[in-house]
Amino acid sequence: MTNEVTAAPAFERVRHPFKARHLQLLSREQISPGFLRLTLVGELRDFASAGFDDHFKLILPQEGLEKPLLPQMVDGKPFVDGPRPTMRDYTPLRWTTNTLTVDFALHEHGPATEWARTAPMGSWVGVAGPRGSLVIAKDFDWYWLLADASGLPAIERGLAELPATAKVTVRLAVPEADRRPLQSPAQLDVQWVDTLTRAMEALPPAEGHGFVWAAGEHSEMAALRKMAVSKGASPKRMRIAAYWKHGEVAHHEELADKE
Repeated sequence: MTNEVTAAPAFERVRHPFKARHLQLLSREQISPGFLRLTLVGELRDFASAGFDDHFKLILPQEGLEKPLLPQMVDGKPFVDGPRPTMRDYTPLRWTTNTLTVDFALHEHGPATEWARTAPMGSWVGVAGPRGSLVIAKDFDWYWLLADASGLPAIERGLAELPATAKVTVRLAVPEADRRPLQSPAQLDVQWVDTLTRAMEALPPAEGHGFVWAAGEHSEMAALRKMAVSKGASPKRMRIAAYWKHGEVAHHEELADKE
């Protein structure tokens, strides 16, 4: 029998009860020229995030309001009773019962990044979700993790959560000034590269029971997925997402289920 039949599921999808909350800006740290690390404070005892690449909605206050109007579930869908607020997706890097830490890539432009740069301490913001998690198994023979700057926070969190037995190949297309040491119990092969497609071309054929994860610009992610499949990686054991797309605002799309 083949691995496809006998292997345990590559990942598990977990749903979380919908929750939206108000938090306040507690601290801001410039960790590199292109990244700010913000800590938000508030009630987070029921905050749930089981997957390293989870995302929550950051909700900015509507014009004229100190606190944003938060979405409520109506007929199974989030609904805001008032002007629609600006919302963007971010990865929860770490959290406690009353703090949430998140990295902002300053290479992006828009109201959320401007808020991250300039909001006074104590400013209110909304956080909704995560609504679900994709929990990837931690016993694969190997992992390939590839991303541009938009996916660096997820990779940083993912590496911290992998066990010492994991063999991980990491390729990151990040400006030189934003490259930083990555900590992990896992066995790492990390390279900072100019382009992710060339990095994928240089990887050996995929053998055994492995998992491919990638995040970045839409067209590049679509190309990476095709390249990974051509190298023998299983479409059933990959998660590739477009965290942004040229010419679009607030784009987020999973490509892993598309043939």
